[in-house]
Amino acid sequence: MKFVDEVELVLVSGKGGAGCSSFRREKYVPLGGPDGGDGGDGGSVVLRADPQLGTLLDLRQRRVLRAENGRPGQGARKNGRRGEDLPLRLPVGTLVLEAETGDVLADLAEPGQEVVLLPGGRGGRGNVHFATSTNRAPRYAQPGLPGVERRVRLELKLLADVGLLGFPNAGKSTLVSRISAARPKIADYPFTTLVPNLGVVTWAEEKAFVVADIPGLVEGAHEGVGLGIRFLKHVERTRLLLHLIDPVDGRDPLEKYDALRRELEAFDPALAARPERVVITKLDLTEARDRLPGLREAFGWRGVEVRAISAATGEGLAELVRETGRQVEELKAGGQDGFDEDRDDG
Repeated sequence: MKFVDEVELVLVSGKGGAGCSSFRREKYVPLGGPDGGDGGDGGSVVLRADPQLGTLLDLRQRRVLRAENGRPGQGARKNGRRGEDLPLRLPVGTLVLEAETGDVLADLAEPGQEVVLLPGGRGGRGNVHFATSTNRAPRYAQPGLPGVERRVRLELKLLADVGLLGFPNAGKSTLVSRISAARPKIADYPFTTLVPNLGVVTWAEEKAFVVADIPGLVEGAHEGVGLGIRFLKHVERTRLLLHLIDPVDGRDPLEKYDALRRELEAFDPALAARPERVVITKLDLTEARDRLPGLREAFGWRGVEVRAISAATGEGLAELVRETGRQVEELKAGGQDGFDEDRDDG
């Protein structure tokens, strides 16, 4: 399935139906009074967070979505029918932004969450409501109020507990495939991963965390280089970051770590303060194993925890999963939600 994480469209709530101006006319009731019914309210635009959805693809070709208008009132005090709401099902993790200003209108962060984004216009009252002792035959009825039209931008930010960061070919996709049921595309060339991959990792009885392989991080990613901020923004909601570093690709591991840190800082300084660990990969290679003691010492001087694994042989994976699971539980218990609700995500 094609991954789509940003869509812009126009949403319109329904117009309220007009009230009716009519009078009771029956053969044996010569002085029948006003009997115009009320118009029905317009339908609202209602957002629903659906955990079964993982993409905005279904909305990609839809430019304008409208709720139903309310029906007008009728004689004999018959009220018009209310317009049907427009239920818009969106993936969990979708931000709804004002297209022009970037203001956050809704944040669907919880499964099953429901938000009335645009209320429908109120139906007009019929002339039966305007009869008085001095005006017993009012010919006025209210028109329905208009609906609300708004151009919005939908942005999907994946909800994962753990984000995997690393330069191309660091082993992120391989790790996800080994510790979860996810089966991402894996190959030995840059940008194999073109969409974020999510995997559910079970680490204890009835305990699990969600891990996301975040692609496209290279120097300048925060400015759009490589796959750019299109995927870097998915890191914002994670609780814990794992920096995967290949120690044998010819580039200094500390330099790569610093480069990733600079990209996080430039994109959002709050990300640089997120709990993190460094994971040295490819421990099955002799050169990587030989370099490990020196790397532990070098990162230790910076106060950074280092773990070492081989996704190929499975060495170190069980320990990494258990430690990661325990840390995620601690962060949850401490109220670390992975993002600042007071921060402007737009």
